[in-house]
Amino acid sequence: MSFYAWAVAEFRRAGNFDSFTALSLTYFALLAQRVRCSVPGARFGTARCSGSVDCTVSGRSGISLLIPPMIRCSLLLTAALAAAIPLPSQTPSQPDWNALGDETVRVLSDYLKINTTNPPGNELQGALFLKGILESEGFEVQILDTAELGKGRGNLYARLKGDGSKKAIALVHHIDVVPSDPRYWTVDPFAGATRDGFLYGRGALDMKGDGIVHLMAMLALKRSGVSLTRDIVFIANTDEELASTGALVFVDRHADLLKDVEFLFTEGGNNPIRNGKLEYYGIGVAEKRTFWQHLTVKGTPSHGSRPTRQNPVPRLIRALHNIAMFETPLHVTPGVQKFFRDLSRNYTGERRTWLANVRAATAIPRARSWLTSDVYWNAILRNTVSLTVVNGSNKTNVIPAEATAEVDIRLLPDQNPERVLAELQRVVGDTAVKWRTLLQPKVPLENPTDTDLFRAIERAAHERDSTALVTTPMLTAATDRPTYRKLGIITYGFSPFKVPVEDNQKGVHGNDERISIENIGFGVRFLYDVLRYAQ
Repeated sequence: MSFYAWAVAEFRRAGNFDSFTALSLTYFALLAQRVRCSVPGARFGTARCSGSVDCTVSGRSGISLLIPPMIRCSLLLTAALAAAIPLPSQTPSQPDWNALGDETVRVLSDYLKINTTNPPGNELQGALFLKGILESEGFEVQILDTAELGKGRGNLYARLKGDGSKKAIALVHHIDVVPSDPRYWTVDPFAGATRDGFLYGRGALDMKGDGIVHLMAMLALKRSGVSLTRDIVFIANTDEELASTGALVFVDRHADLLKDVEFLFTEGGNNPIRNGKLEYYGIGVAEKRTFWQHLTVKGTPSHGSRPTRQNPVPRLIRALHNIAMFETPLHVTPGVQKFFRDLSRNYTGERRTWLANVRAATAIPRARSWLTSDVYWNAILRNTVSLTVVNGSNKTNVIPAEATAEVDIRLLPDQNPERVLAELQRVVGDTAVKWRTLLQPKVPLENPTDTDLFRAIERAAHERDSTALVTTPMLTAATDRPTYRKLGIITYGFSPFKVPVEDNQKGVHGNDERISIENIGFGVRFLYDVLRYAQ
């Protein structure tokens, strides 16, 4: 049955068919490409209209028709009219990139002003900020897990719908940031201040900057009318910087919201600028594993004016000194071998030779010294141990009952945690030092590169620089990627920014964290293109 015949039958059944209605339906069937209907008192389900239906239809001829108010119909007919009449094919409009860049800077500045230092987090304030923007753009937004995560905390979820013919892409960032000490900053860490072409604030790089680029690229896709075969899912998590409870709870309680997600972007990639030149576009497919340890030495408390051999502080210091002097063995994983081989094209002479076969180069003293002089390269070539927290007495004239320390251990993906711990205990050589694991390593993380999304990143990168190297550096820190990976989602570390290595080294978890204004505009457009090409 044709649309026209069906619609006539429905109007006749409702007792509202006349010659004007027939004329209107003829135009619907022959000319219409777009219909907008307002149904007073209607609700979804099987309920019928209690008032009139006003439908404005615009066709190729530019004629507009108004169905008279006396027409009454069922909600089913109204929905069918809207669904049956095809929408016109639309040519996506190109975003005004200058205006969008300025808007992104303003939004990020406001986001940086929200203090979500973890602990305690207070990420709910950040989630509500994002919710307000998304709802103003017509998104349905859910704030989730507030009871499970505790006071002032929550996860956020929203989705930009595509046609569903391909699986979705998720954009994930964490709302929380690490502590900052204003004494060592040249600006207020939570002022969202701009200076000399940079936007400063705790989280500018880790990772509120990424989150706002995710947001604005998604809004740009929606505003410009790009045809999407994949939904774009926007997720903001709590507590990544400490225990990752936000992602853990989200994945545990809301796997249904992720069942159609094929790919996920979050932190873990980098595009480093070295000596003013882009070194590579880095897509994170693997990361090291966190294995934090707490050390305790017991003693006998007494007055500081009378030193004793039962003071636990010197004993702990000896243990920490042994750890600090210990060089963990160099170990080249297959992924790291590939990364250095990719990188070798940027070098000449013996350094090119060393990088082309870094496993062999580690046996050459000069090559070994050069490789490990770079703090990042050193960290991906071995397990690392950093002494970070030490506690003794809380009063100068009191010998404490115990002294404690915390040690940040990062394992290469293929390393056995028990063996590494046993080796460190051997290095300390003191059974009075008690070890307690603070954070168990997550499962090893590896992701494939032969995917549509990886190719989309390569395409967008090469459009910006046809000779750019796109490679897969290992992340030395930890992210929420393994938590999402266990659902079968391919999880990439992706950074939309090109960041000088010195800014990344001193700014992330350091002082004067910042991102350039130019970089913010670049990042939104870069991610917009990646998401567009992945459709």
